[in-house]
Amino acid sequence: SIIQEAMEGFASGRFETQVEVKRFLESRPEFPKDRDNYVHPSRVTELFERPLYAGFVHYPEWDVHMVPGKHEPLVDFETFEKIQQRRAAGAKAPARKDLNADFPLRGFVLCCDCHKPLTAAWSAGKLRKYPYYFCGTKGCESYRKSIPRRELEDDFEAVLRRLQPTRGLYEVARAMFVDAWDQRLMQAQDIATAFQNEAQKLERQIEGLLDRIVETANPSIVAAYEKRIAKLEHQKLIALSKTARTEKPQHTFQEMFEHAMGFISNPCKLWDSGELRLKRLVLRLAFSERLAYRRYEGYRTPKTALPFNILGDFCMQKEKLVGPEGLEPPTKRL
Repeated sequence: SIIQEAMEGFASGRFETQVEVKRFLESRPEFPKDRDNYVHPSRVTELFERPLYAGFVHYPEWDVHMVPGKHEPLVDFETFEKIQQRRAAGAKAPARKDLNADFPLRGFVLCCDCHKPLTAAWSAGKLRKYPYYFCGTKGCESYRKSIPRRELEDDFEAVLRRLQPTRGLYEVARAMFVDAWDQRLMQAQDIATAFQNEAQKLERQIEGLLDRIVETANPSIVAAYEKRIAKLEHQKLIALSKTARTEKPQHTFQEMFEHAMGFISNPCKLWDSGELRLKRLVLRLAFSERLAYRRYEGYRTPKTALPFNILGDFCMQKEKLVGPEGLEPPTKRL
């Protein structure tokens, strides 16, 4: 289950880099480590490169290529493919090691003048130390100008509270999600049939290429056909994986959405937990971009994540509904 969570987390973007996956594995006491409680980065690479976890046996040394196994996979083949695509897309900067509970917004909030991330530190006073955020970019108008931690984080909590929908709006949104879920279930069979047809089409193309290989004696043409067949086999595996995944949902609506809806109804609750990991998760879930902050003025208009955008648009539409007086101009009574 730990390996499954690591693979699904990387595929979905919950873990931005393999370094974050490594730290996740190190945080789980059940996962085997070396004497120094350390998980080597190569262990993560080995986990991500094993088709066995996706239900396939792959051993080129014995000329065994992506044969469906008889065991139950940890993740589906589509998730395995997403992992490979993310790894092939290039490395991203790992999460900073100096992030700590003292300054949860460090690296996320931008300076409004230079649009570079604010840094933070404790400043020594006469009697004790004081926490401050500040811009560390040389040449910036706000360079080294301190912002008290309480001021910046209180303003952020105010932004977060404004995202919280009213109880009535939350209930409407939940009903809309339930209705969309039911419609999706009705469409699932048609989608699964489409993927099945695609897999059959690919199988026919593979059989046609195999017939051509039998008929030709040119080694270069045979090699080209074999390369094409390998690509089609790969596409067929993805189509079959999507078919199995679409035919029956892996989880119920309550399992899939209750935690998400709980977060949407009250994002401040997760932030107030005090745990740094959960606070950083709030930043990823609630906002689509980093927030810009200007001293003495506060945050610029934030760009929120899709669920909050939808609720905001719905709220604006609700405010613009036609009132009981209608659209016609008022007339005097006779």
